[in-house]
Amino acid sequence: MTAQIPTAPGQSYAKQFAIYSALGEPRIKRETWRLLIVGDVENELGLSFEELERLPQVKLTRDFHCVTQWSIKDVVWEGVRFRDLASLARPKPEAKWVMFHCADGYLTPVPLADAMVEDSLIAIGMNGEPIAVEQGFPARPFIPHLYAWKSAKWLTKIELMEDYADGYWEARGYNERGNVSDEERFKDRERIKGK
Repeated sequence: MTAQIPTAPGQSYAKQFAIYSALGEPRIKRETWRLLIVGDVENELGLSFEELERLPQVKLTRDFHCVTQWSIKDVVWEGVRFRDLASLARPKPEAKWVMFHCADGYLTPVPLADAMVEDSLIAIGMNGEPIAVEQGFPARPFIPHLYAWKSAKWLTKIELMEDYADGYWEARGYNERGNVSDEERFKDRERIKGK
């Protein structure tokens, strides 16, 4: 008898990814792409793809969870730990949030504490291949314990900030943090109204 594989609360495993692109699918040339790290940091950075590739790389196997209640089991992610990049930029003490900016204009905020966990990556590989265009080539953040809308495709800039600001889906009612195990899918409307 085969044991049932547990998944995150409210999620079911799917056999393949559903591909979303809220603002269209940009075409990015690896040769001219740069990843900027700006904002509340001591050392603003601009890294080419080759420079990002030369940083220490890690490979992790983690599930991928979409807020629309499907998950993909055992995706193999390769890339640079977010906290290694952050150590190069040296966040200022007031930095509490990270805003991921993408080539298509998409934005999403993540608490800096969530971005700094050990298995949070700026991913450049997926399942043994470079990340495909529809999956966010050339790089995307991946934070396994947060819903996938926080793992923004086509990453171009990481901005560290003191104060929270809405991104694309947060402005449309999605949760500020998006923690999978707590099922943080949507904002608390009563709290937003100040009640």
